[in-house]
Amino acid sequence: MLADIAAVVWGFAIGGYVLPRDESVAHALLQAQMLIPLFLTVALYNSSYSIRALRDKFSGIILPLQALAVAALGVALLAYLAKTGGDYSRLVFVSGLLVSAIFLVPARLAMYGFVRWSCGNRVENILVVQDGGPPLAIDDAYRVEARAAGFTPVLNDPVALDHLSRWFEPMDRVIVSCADDKRFAWAQALKGLAVEGEVVDQTVSRLGALGARRYGANGSLLVSHRPLGLRMRALKRLFDLALTIPALILLAPLMIVVALIICLQDGGPALFIQRRTGRGSRFFSVFKFRSMRVDQADASGEQSASRTDLRITPIGRFIRKTSIDELPQLFNVIKGDMSLVGPRPHAMGSQAGDKLFWEIDERYWQRHTLKPGLTGLAQIRGHRGATESESDLVARLQSDLEYLDGWTIWRDIGILLLTLRVVIHERAF
Repeated sequence: MLADIAAVVWGFAIGGYVLPRDESVAHALLQAQMLIPLFLTVALYNSSYSIRALRDKFSGIILPLQALAVAALGVALLAYLAKTGGDYSRLVFVSGLLVSAIFLVPARLAMYGFVRWSCGNRVENILVVQDGGPPLAIDDAYRVEARAAGFTPVLNDPVALDHLSRWFEPMDRVIVSCADDKRFAWAQALKGLAVEGEVVDQTVSRLGALGARRYGANGSLLVSHRPLGLRMRALKRLFDLALTIPALILLAPLMIVVALIICLQDGGPALFIQRRTGRGSRFFSVFKFRSMRVDQADASGEQSASRTDLRITPIGRFIRKTSIDELPQLFNVIKGDMSLVGPRPHAMGSQAGDKLFWEIDERYWQRHTLKPGLTGLAQIRGHRGATESESDLVARLQSDLEYLDGWTIWRDIGILLLTLRVVIHERAF
């Protein structure tokens, strides 16, 4: 914290010094005095001074820079509301911010190096006690065998508890891996040792538990949650509508022409409507331009299209190659069934090899926690087209699950931009 304060003070001092006005340094230091309290407040809340910032070099640099940017916006807003903006030099303020940001980076790198020099890779003291339970793989943790160290969680033996306490007192966390019949004794012992203690329970791993809750005398394991909070869902929806509505207006002439050509080619309907699985594993009707002959359309999706598929019409082959057949799904986005970016929706009969998708990997249904998308992480990585083997499905699923983990609006923007490279694709047939 002291290093960050020094970086801001020196940053504003130098930023003011390089300007021609005589009073620039004093003026810059006055602005630094206004900025620092707000900067420290934001930095404390965004974890700039946390174990995470010590453990991860990138976080240790980015977090204080974010705090500096937010604090600068706060100072600017306060100056505007107080109508004192004219009393302060914008040039001094901007130059001070830039130099402060430049100073923060080497200051944080030096702190990171100092921590590594003084503490090694251990920024936390974690002790793993093995007492007959499954072995734990935790990087840089201390490990000890309970029997060899004489650890016994005997609640009616003060000497045994004193022995445990002297071992555990320097530790930030103590994790005990023991047999099932010892879990309760270890839990009770840890509660009286003034330590952050954990007892391994393999049920947590088997169920994929995310946390625990208590309801009176009963407990429960939290095994699922909504992937996005209300604000993030609203942001994603607004983003979809902001792009989809103009896109529909711009693409309307093209879509009308394509629909007419499809109808004139064989007299069949322009749209192909198929039931697919969407958010929350609920069915919805997806819209596509029909690319196959009317009497050979595959409503269940059991047979993936191939490069030499005789079911595909001449215009169908073109619109599939250029991904134009997917454009009606913009109406699915308007309806709220789909999003611009997300896991692609699959037909119920879709197979990889000779197995249905959900028979291949037990994680398959987890991909439906978000709305399906017109494009996704799997698509920009080239995982599209026929699923000829189980590995094809696993590769797509892995990308879908990766997308669900830590959604941001910036990732959606990046995926949309990268999608432009794969609109025309060798596996789009």
